[in-house]
Amino acid sequence: MSTPSPNHPTANSELQFASFQVGDLLLGIEIHQVQEINRNLNLTPVPHAPEAVKGVINLRGEVVTVVDLRRVLGLPSVPCTRSTSNVIIKQGHEQVGLLVDQVAEVITCQSTEIDPLPENLAGIDSCFFSGVIKLQHNLLVVLNVTQSLQALAQPAAA
Repeated sequence: MSTPSPNHPTANSELQFASFQVGDLLLGIEIHQVQEINRNLNLTPVPHAPEAVKGVINLRGEVVTVVDLRRVLGLPSVPCTRSTSNVIIKQGHEQVGLLVDQVAEVITCQSTEIDPLPENLAGIDSCFFSGVIKLQHNLLVVLNVTQSLQALAQPAAA
């Protein structure tokens, strides 16, 4: 039996999302995709890497690529602050750090509470997102991690 996901919920099941701010967006990743959250910002730059790749870190002996989610989503880069964090995820056979402005909280919802993205989103590449969850005072946009990281491999538009 397959595990329910925002893309293909199989039943009304409970899901948990790690949430974080990137610019004005409250984004979420299914909690099972998150390995850890840390504040290791001791980045080593990588020459000739895509613009969104901020560098690499040494995480307990493993080299982890750190990606600035702001750049992936087309937002301007900002300097790191005290609230900047790395959300470490497992992508394929390697770990990747997603640089976020601020970590929020774990959000629990039912799979049936995940709505599709509005079709009229202007200025945002909706392929990076797989749904939206209405919260009491905000919207949680579910990040499609695979699509977001695949965008790094695409050549920049001229």
